[in-house]
Amino acid sequence: MAGRNNVTEFVLLGFTQDPDVQKVLFILLLLSYIVTMVGNLLIVATIIASPSLGSPMYFFLAYLSFMDAFYSTAISPKIISDFLCEIKTISFQACMIQLFIAHLFGGAEVFLLVMMAYDRWVAICKPLHYLTIMNRRVCILLLLVTWAGGFGHSIVQVVIVYNLPFCGPNIIDHFACDMFPLLELACTDTYVVGLTVVANGGAICTVVFILLLISYGVILNNLKTHSQEGRRKALSTCSSHITVVVLFFLPCIFMYVRPVSNLPIDKYVTVSYTIVTPMLNPLIYTLRNSEMKNSMGKLWSKVSTGVREPG
Repeated sequence: MAGRNNVTEFVLLGFTQDPDVQKVLFILLLLSYIVTMVGNLLIVATIIASPSLGSPMYFFLAYLSFMDAFYSTAISPKIISDFLCEIKTISFQACMIQLFIAHLFGGAEVFLLVMMAYDRWVAICKPLHYLTIMNRRVCILLLLVTWAGGFGHSIVQVVIVYNLPFCGPNIIDHFACDMFPLLELACTDTYVVGLTVVANGGAICTVVFILLLISYGVILNNLKTHSQEGRRKALSTCSSHITVVVLFFLPCIFMYVRPVSNLPIDKYVTVSYTIVTPMLNPLIYTLRNSEMKNSMGKLWSKVSTGVREPG
């Protein structure tokens, strides 16, 4: 049980011990976090403020951006502030909170990407019934399922770690609290626990990824019956979704579909789906979406004219 712990805090080794490299990484990660927050919150604000973006697709996109902003916040501020500290520590409780929040939003995002694929399938394969099937009540229900899935996944992870005995050492060769680095520090055999983690994290990622690829295969196959303009628009939307799915799932599968082990490359793989992907998602979804770009332009005009008017 947690009561057997002699460990009250963990020491995070971070990326590197080189002060010069740490300064460069501090600037890069601070800039990436600012870009992530501005980009994702701009998408949320644009969708809320634009009546033309009232379709279920944008409802889910707003929540994806909201999740990405919080997912990044669970990890990035701690890493950035740690670059300013000589010894990077995190208390046992803070470690559990970070683990819970990261897996809550990460898990919820996995399920949300499934809901977004379902939304695209209905829009392309059953266009005449789209608004009837994807009504507001259904969208909210799917969102609740998403959060329930993320919460269930996250609570299992935290309960597993919280009930392990930690009697020292307490040095984590990582920049954040995650499952495999923590399991390696436990003063007990974690083989069976490791299998549970793989089943909970790795299996979910792999099965969902395969299902998503199949669903997009079905969607793209159905595009044969659409007009050239309809095909072009649907391909643009689907290619954005597929890009996000691949960027998010491949690193997750690499991390969690294997026996418990903490590899040196893990830090950089973790960066790809906790920092890089949330930063790129706003670009991926806006660059190829003319409706989003037009709405952002209108919102910017409204805001800038509103700022100028009092003068």
